[in-house]
Amino acid sequence: MILRILLAGAVLAGGAATAQEAATPEPPLEVNAARAELGKRLFYDTRLSGDTSLACASCHQPDKAFTDGLPLSAAYTGGAHFRNTPTLANVGFRDAWMHDGRLGTNLNDVAREMITETYLMNMDMRIMQERLKQDPVYVEMFAAAGMSEPSNGGARNALMDFMKTIQSRNAPIDTGEMSAAALRGQDIFEGKANCAACHAGVRYTDDQPYNIGVPNNPDIWSDPERHSVYVTYAKFFGVPNYMNLREDIGAYIRTHEDETRRSFLTPSLRELTWTAPYMHNGVFETLEEVVDFYDAGGGNDALKDPRLEPLGLVPSEKSDLVAFLQALSGESFETDAYVWPDDDFDYALIEDWRNVNN
Repeated sequence: MILRILLAGAVLAGGAATAQEAATPEPPLEVNAARAELGKRLFYDTRLSGDTSLACASCHQPDKAFTDGLPLSAAYTGGAHFRNTPTLANVGFRDAWMHDGRLGTNLNDVAREMITETYLMNMDMRIMQERLKQDPVYVEMFAAAGMSEPSNGGARNALMDFMKTIQSRNAPIDTGEMSAAALRGQDIFEGKANCAACHAGVRYTDDQPYNIGVPNNPDIWSDPERHSVYVTYAKFFGVPNYMNLREDIGAYIRTHEDETRRSFLTPSLRELTWTAPYMHNGVFETLEEVVDFYDAGGGNDALKDPRLEPLGLVPSEKSDLVAFLQALSGESFETDAYVWPDDDFDYALIEDWRNVNN
């Protein structure tokens, strides 16, 4: 069955809200409802990681717009990540994924990358498939979603459908309920500050990489676990002299051209009130710090985008700009549609199923 499912509209959880009741930046994407419900269960299941220590939701938490509130995210056992966890709000509408933009096909590929990457969830998908087959609840849910049995491809498609339902809802910018300060801030955003040059469209991103001179986060290089994960990443992408690097080179991994060093995808500005700290490495704790950074003309980097120049904003203009940025955030995703009950899964079912089938 194909349905249009709204992000927090409780369609997945059997609630009453509908797409017609919410203001969204774009019409909800079409997904298979049963497959999305299966994807939701998979999203919260730690058995999708090699040592069962991590689920997708470990770093993508609904009460934080599917981020984790940390400057730099966690990683698989024995490691720690060197980047900030990006929001999954409106992720189904994106043209590219990851801060460096290295994935640009579809969410199925994103799911595969997250599950199989050694420093993320470190899962052999053949093992994952067997784990899913041994869970009678999954056997039933895969069948209900039109799949004969649990499979790797089916799991990724289910995760893709679930992620497509994560859509901003009822932000003041969409409901027409912006404050006077936010309206003034919108004029600054589109005019004097020229933020809209890159933060364009209803998601406020052009999905392109730029160097804006964001300072390095020194924790990446002082923490051996984070540094070792960065070395693993850089080595895999053929980065020269990776052992001696003390910078995140960003989109350079896609081109190996020096002019793309330290370039990162323009992030969506949706749900900013839930997703602090900011930037690809979490170096700014507040929106006020972000506005100050842009007001100063960005950071000090020889490869910085030439459009970044000091803005000369006065305190009241900065305050109005922050008010507009806050108006791009809607309702919390911490709803039944996105929170999987802790006690939902009865592990005794597995043993009962094994007893019957052995």
